[in-house]
Amino acid sequence: MKKLRTKSLLTQVTGNVRTSCKMSLVSGKRWVLDASSSSGGAMLNKSSTRRKLTRKEQRDLDIEISFMEGVVERDPQFLDAWKVLSDDYSRRGKFDEGLKTDERLARMRPDDPSVLYNLACSYALAKKFEEAATTLIRAISSGFIDFKWLMKDPDLCALRKEPPFKKVWAKISAFQTDVE
Repeated sequence: MKKLRTKSLLTQVTGNVRTSCKMSLVSGKRWVLDASSSSGGAMLNKSSTRRKLTRKEQRDLDIEISFMEGVVERDPQFLDAWKVLSDDYSRRGKFDEGLKTDERLARMRPDDPSVLYNLACSYALAKKFEEAATTLIRAISSGFIDFKWLMKDPDLCALRKEPPFKKVWAKISAFQTDVE
């Protein structure tokens, strides 16, 4: 896969982490999104605290959402663009739109552990705890193993207090027993 040229689309600074998104024209046919982070590439948005966005941050996020909606409208199979859009919806507090986006991603990549984990987070934010627990179990079965993060992820805070989380805990315990 030969990259012919690269365009820097957007750069965002969050705390000490700088995230850049670039699109590269591959073999003259298709643009590919490359989202990278100066703290190492991250598959999951791992913000340990949620704070209210400033008006400027809300405006910037709305612009980014509009841009990404246009990207996925032009190329509905653009997986990385859907991931960015889903994260943006959640950060903006648009949990229903984020859930729909994550459900679409899960149809595109049904066995991807990070996609399933993010879908579970969206279900939890939408207060659909049974679906969230079931999807988390699928994510673990598909290879998700960052249990420390799972136990402190603010998106899953409400789920951890609900009875369906006992099933997830049982799966984590069984997985850790199998590893030892």
